[in-house]
Amino acid sequence: MIHPVILAGGTGSRLWPLSRQLNPKQFLKLTDHRLSMLQLTVGRLDNVNTTTPLLICNEEHRFLAAEQMRQAGFDNAPILLEPCGRNTAPAIALAALELIKGAHQDAEDPLMLVLAADHLIQDVSEFENSIGRAAALAKSGKLVTFGIVPSHAETGYGYIQRGSELGSEGFTVNRFVEKPDQSTAQNYLSSGDYFWNSGMFMFGARRYLAELELHRPDILAICQAALDQAQADLHFTRISESIFSECPEDSIDYAVMEKTDNAAVVALDAGWSDIGSWAALWDALPKDDNGNSLTGDVIAQDTENTLVRADNRLVATLGVKDLVVIETKDALLVAHKNNVQNVKKVVEQIKNDGRHEHMNHREVYRPWGVYDSIDNGNRYQVKRITVKPGAKLSVQMHHHRAEHWIVVSGTAKVTNGEKSYLVTENQSTYIPIGQKHCLENPGVIDLELIEVQSGSYLGEDDIVRFEDSYGRV
Repeated sequence: MIHPVILAGGTGSRLWPLSRQLNPKQFLKLTDHRLSMLQLTVGRLDNVNTTTPLLICNEEHRFLAAEQMRQAGFDNAPILLEPCGRNTAPAIALAALELIKGAHQDAEDPLMLVLAADHLIQDVSEFENSIGRAAALAKSGKLVTFGIVPSHAETGYGYIQRGSELGSEGFTVNRFVEKPDQSTAQNYLSSGDYFWNSGMFMFGARRYLAELELHRPDILAICQAALDQAQADLHFTRISESIFSECPEDSIDYAVMEKTDNAAVVALDAGWSDIGSWAALWDALPKDDNGNSLTGDVIAQDTENTLVRADNRLVATLGVKDLVVIETKDALLVAHKNNVQNVKKVVEQIKNDGRHEHMNHREVYRPWGVYDSIDNGNRYQVKRITVKPGAKLSVQMHHHRAEHWIVVSGTAKVTNGEKSYLVTENQSTYIPIGQKHCLENPGVIDLELIEVQSGSYLGEDDIVRFEDSYGRV
């Protein structure tokens, strides 16, 4: 049995404005209009003999991750919550320790398949075949990485030089090399001895921890202590922040794979991409006769080799080529494809200017539903709120704002101070400043309402919670 471990902790700032800090690319529908990158990742394991995937994500993404796993058919998928990012070596150590904790001491070493949540693999059958080859090597004690057969001289990836053959399954690893310049990348491609470094792995959990103890015992010790002090919360496991924050940051490549004498590489030629930029997404998507990839309400006249994504309104292009145009409710990106690696600089400027467009979309997902900030001005803000059937917001109060709720559809159960009552379609209610209150949906259809906030301060941090069903402070 294979134990999938899905790393879902990245922020994906190179895909701004679609990817945001609180809604990064692994949770977005980029290459499929129905499924997110995370859902595609777990879905391609359907024909592999695996246990329920173990997900590792940031604390701030926990409800988004849990909901997407539920939609993918895993209602109670185990999720490890990292209180802070410390790169892949510690994250994988936490997963290995968790798997061993649930395995009998005398049982076979749990076989881990470590996957990134935000990669594209188009040939699922070939991917399944490569897992079989990797499993054979991993069971023999190898630490296996998946090497992507390069299609061109790429300078954006690290490379793996293969060594001697290991039967028909794979090769030893001669060396790992950093991202090369164009000339070096061309030499690697011409030699036929190099693979792109995919960041996907397979090995026994105990085997990985033994190598980590040999090469980075400091990381292993802190991960063990942090997990020992972890707290269970529903199907989440909250790792101790006070301990884990002291863990050194290191990738599995630097910490283990470049140091071990037991590294192996399995070739994978399956239409892989890490979708690391808008140009990479354009490469991966279907295109029309003019080389354009168009999503949404788009009119493209005299336009070539361009990516346009319009999520909310009509976008028209005229007399352009080699552009990326991404429209969201609160931001618009227009960039040349050759410059998309510098989107991070835009994000940094947004942060430095004290703006918020790097954090979240206008539409914000919560465990109880979603809200859309449709308008705001001096001392007021208007939101469209959707509450899922049976869901309940926290019992809370605000020091600086009052709220008016107008029900558009469904039925709301409102707690307003000492009173509790129902509010139905076309009815409204008022919550004064400082009043303890709560909103829930007792019905079987979505509750939709308009909330009008008014007051001297309207920030999301003006919330005092008294009770919460979702473990929020």
